[in-house]
Amino acid sequence: MCNTKTLIVDDDRLVLAMLSSGLGKAGYAITSAAGGKEALELIEEEEFDLVILDIRMPDISGIDVSYILNARNIPFLILTAHADAELVESMVDNGALGYLIKPVDVEQIIPAIEAALKRSGEIKQLREKERNLQCALDSDRNTDKAVGILMERYRLTGEDAFQVLRMHARSQRRKLAEVAGELVGAETILNGVSYNTAPKQNL
Repeated sequence: MCNTKTLIVDDDRLVLAMLSSGLGKAGYAITSAAGGKEALELIEEEEFDLVILDIRMPDISGIDVSYILNARNIPFLILTAHADAELVESMVDNGALGYLIKPVDVEQIIPAIEAALKRSGEIKQLREKERNLQCALDSDRNTDKAVGILMERYRLTGEDAFQVLRMHARSQRRKLAEVAGELVGAETILNGVSYNTAPKQNL
């Protein structure tokens, strides 16, 4: 929890002060916002590990703020005075990692905060794995396409075309996937130029 950057958003000044003080003493790096508008301004300026978000606020509701948090993959917990099952379910569907019911006791909510942070870390790792997998798939596709281009252009076998591509990458001390992507991109551009500049027959 040490130095975990946490944004607390609540229009109730007493709740805001109590949570900010208690969580600050517990080791969290706290920033507070007295409404949705201020919260949105803060997330434009800083990065936060977690947002604790009140649902009902007069300027911009926590529900509206949550859409932006979810779109930016910013972890958040919701803070509500009413255990409205339907509302809580909809917020969880929108990305909330859990909920806290007022009145809150700082010592009692710390386990929920830590669980949310752990879950957030797991989600980040999963997204990173998905990105890496997608990059690997894209690299494989580009390599296959580049080999096909060389086979067609120079009438090579698949194995020979791959060796040509690999030797070219080695000679430039670059990654195979990078060279393949460059070749595929150049071929796409040339095909577009050929199509757009070719004489059109009059029908």
